[in-house]
Amino acid sequence: MTRLTVDGVYQHIRGVCFKNGPPGTVGAETEWLVVDPADPAAHVPAARVREVVRAAGAPPGGSSVTYEPGGQLELSSAPAPGLAPLHAALARDIGHVRGALTGEGLDLAGHGVDPVRAPVFQAEHPRYRCMRDYFTAGGFTDAGLAMMCSTASVQVCLDIGADDADTVRRWRLAHALGPVLVAAFANSPLRAGRRTGLRSSRQGVWTDLDPCRTLPVLHDGADGDPAEAWTRYALDARVMVVRTAAGDWVADPGMTFREWLGKGEPGPEDLAYHLSTLFPPVRPRGWLELRMIDALPDRYWPVPVAVATALLDDPRASAVAEEATEPVAFRWAEAARGGLADPALAAAARRCFRAALGALPRLGAADLAPVVAEYADRYVERGRSPADDATAHAPGRPSAPGGLPAPAPTTESTTAPTTAPDPEPMTTLEDTDPWQAR
Repeated sequence: MTRLTVDGVYQHIRGVCFKNGPPGTVGAETEWLVVDPADPAAHVPAARVREVVRAAGAPPGGSSVTYEPGGQLELSSAPAPGLAPLHAALARDIGHVRGALTGEGLDLAGHGVDPVRAPVFQAEHPRYRCMRDYFTAGGFTDAGLAMMCSTASVQVCLDIGADDADTVRRWRLAHALGPVLVAAFANSPLRAGRRTGLRSSRQGVWTDLDPCRTLPVLHDGADGDPAEAWTRYALDARVMVVRTAAGDWVADPGMTFREWLGKGEPGPEDLAYHLSTLFPPVRPRGWLELRMIDALPDRYWPVPVAVATALLDDPRASAVAEEATEPVAFRWAEAARGGLADPALAAAARRCFRAALGALPRLGAADLAPVVAEYADRYVERGRSPADDATAHAPGRPSAPGGLPAPAPTTESTTAPTTAPDPEPMTTLEDTDPWQAR
């Protein structure tokens, strides 16, 4: 087996994680909590969900279905040549899976963190048990179990950039935009039946987790080559899991990847797996994976996909976003705590949403403008996010037609729409990924 050097790590990251190409391809991963509407506090056995989904057949739009350690279901789209085809295919696949589950008395729910149930570990693969053991050994038992078993997100996948200069620009903008996306789509004020004091408890869980693998790569405004930054990040992160020659999995070998290289042991496949265990909010994988967005109600999952794509892919919208996000580029903690109650984040979000709405027709996605405008009017223009509908998500509140939580009373002068978020998606430790075939 070929053994790696530090230079080999850099060359892999330069050639694989930061491969250039004309932007335009879009992907999304939607993670969902699986719930029993008749008993929302009950944990649904993961084996039952797998059997129901397997019996329904492959999703017609080409998405892959995987599962998180707590039983959360993830639908990962195939790469699409734009927002409109991406939305059409993924919406069809979500409907396919939801229909199969509904026929068995189950449903998909969209929240950044399970608002009712405590985490229960249901993973079958031994590497997930090793991940759990790694977090326990590092003193992250609570956050690790919550991340693996109780969180869900909408992840947006966009091209790295047309060339090196465009890559640097998009890399910086994705990081600067991160706190705005956390705040605008915050949807996890409850965790296991309790209010946490955060609008995005999911972001809080990631903040409390192992910082060598969850801290933003670009977290202090430093300039430089993104590939260099990601290489340093990867080398300095602790190794989570090692696959032995006998095929076993060993948790927490007690060294960084750089230290492991010094022993002359890891090969290219070990590097690839190590990179998959790093979870910064913007992760380069040959594309930019935006991981900081809470899972949302079924109606609104397309909104962050449309907004993020418009702001990175449309030149006019990008210029507005670069200026709007500069004052708030590193306000991750404020975004998680206050959401759009933070005046600076609210001002940036309003400018970004307006720019995105203007860009959607230019990107051939005018049909998505109405739902983005609805979300902006209901939340962003009012300095709110779905987390501020907390009473609508509270355990025991009566349901509206269709199984959604009944809308919470509003003190706004304008009556909020009566469709309220339903239960939510979750975080991914990849089994398969259709983008790998690109």
